[in-house]
Amino acid sequence: MLQIAPEKVAHVIVRAREFDAKVAPWDDNNSDERADESDSILEQTTHDATADELKSFIDNLNVDEQVSLVALMWIGRGTFEGGDLDEAMATARSEQVNKTSAYLMGVPLLADYLETGLETFGYSVEDAKTDII
Repeated sequence: MLQIAPEKVAHVIVRAREFDAKVAPWDDNNSDERADESDSILEQTTHDATADELKSFIDNLNVDEQVSLVALMWIGRGTFEGGDLDEAMATARSEQVNKTSAYLMGVPLLADYLETGLETFGYSVEDAKTDII
């Protein structure tokens, strides 16, 4: 059984999609100076509020929630099947060597994998998102 609320996973999905939409700064020399300009909102900067918020949210989850989040991502990615949740969680727990936030934020398509993982267990991401937006 998942040990994280679908609403928390949906929150990570929303923030991960925002984080993935970021692009390299147009002008590296002035990226911090342009942070207040509306046309720079999708630029990734050294002090990126979206990345900071996502990292903080994941770091503030308890260990069981972090393990479930990693296992859910693996299931969504196809590393494990839905019926192998206990094995995926045991593997996530035993192989944790880095911060969970750093690991997950480095996974391309994180939001898609988490969404697929939730759907594997019958949860609607749209329904879960309505509780956080």
